[in-house]
Amino acid sequence: MAWNDIPDWAEKVMMSLLQALRERDPYTYGHCRRVAFNAGQLAKAAGLNVYDQKVIEYSSVFHDLGKIAIPDEVLQKPGRLTPEEQAIIRVHPIKSVEIIQPLTQIPFFRDLIPGIRHHHERLDGKGYPDRQVGDEIPLQARVILIADTFDAMTSTRPYRKGLPKDVAYKELTQFAGRQFDEQLVKIFAQAHPSWPDYDTEITEEFVTEHFKRAA
Repeated sequence: MAWNDIPDWAEKVMMSLLQALRERDPYTYGHCRRVAFNAGQLAKAAGLNVYDQKVIEYSSVFHDLGKIAIPDEVLQKPGRLTPEEQAIIRVHPIKSVEIIQPLTQIPFFRDLIPGIRHHHERLDGKGYPDRQVGDEIPLQARVILIADTFDAMTSTRPYRKGLPKDVAYKELTQFAGRQFDEQLVKIFAQAHPSWPDYDTEITEEFVTEHFKRAA
């Protein structure tokens, strides 16, 4: 499919759902915006076409929407989750798909589902929700997982300080081939240092314009 197959109103839907997420959980809102930017940049650096880049960006925006359905005592817990709490949080990709499902009569939104549902799958089959292995995992999900994990590692939360970027690169590299797509990790680690810093160099206006459909 091509860029012209993306509905004109897709960006309005994105902004509306993001606003709902922002009201529910400001951290997850910011996380989704950062992941979407980095995943889109990684897709571009990996040579994917413009349509696939946008599928990955939008999938990343929506990947954690399902956390709206997670109870605060689990979502906001500062410490390690119990096995029961982990089972609750691991439902969020499925919940994210359920939120987007009414839009999937539109081909573009239907193309978002694999990245949303499978962004926590691992190459070694130890991910969730479907324990997919290796190439069973959709490419868009493999891209999102790297951006998602990098942001989780480098983000500072009230209960812990984020890791330096160079440490995060090493962590991704260490688990490449087991958890992450090895080639995508190489591309990310090489290209990411040259990208704008989302928190200090990218404004809301930049992001809104970035997602808009080209004239």
